[in-house]
Amino acid sequence: MVDKTPKGWAKEGKFLVKTFKFKTFIEAIGFLNIVGTIAEELMHHPDFSLEKHSQLTIKTTTHEKGKLTEKDFELAERVNKILLR
Repeated sequence: MVDKTPKGWAKEGKFLVKTFKFKTFIEAIGFLNIVGTIAEELMHHPDFSLEKHSQLTIKTTTHEKGKLTEKDFELAERVNKILLR
């Protein structure tokens, strides 16, 4: 079986999780807003946690299925692509 976990993300039970560190609070919030737009496009909404004013953790799962699905992997891949811009 091929592990399709996107780079930098970790599987934690039924979740994909990644923490992003930014220089400022404003950068973290700006990134969160971009991810929010992607989530709306995909109609797949992750959980967010903002800590230490500039550390954002994104946690995604498909709640109605109780497990990871293609939607979670697609969201994670699209989030990773933001950082490549």
